[in-house]
Amino acid sequence: MEQTESTNEVVVDTTELPALTAADRCDICGAQAFIRVVLATGDLVFCGHHGTANKDKLKPIAISWQDETNKLN
Repeated sequence: MEQTESTNEVVVDTTELPALTAADRCDICGAQAFIRVVLATGDLVFCGHHGTANKDKLKPIAISWQDETNKLN
């Protein structure tokens, strides 16, 4: 089950966002992406580590935060 948190009072229906797959790779290190950040200028995808590391910087400007780290074992 995917989780999408919304910021700036913008509500995003999780059914609009496709699930992340093994083909989605972290924009920083190339590992499998488990976090998608939707910004006004486009999307970023991150592995769990880099998503967590950048969360404080990105949350204030994110339209939505799709976190699928629950898929990690």
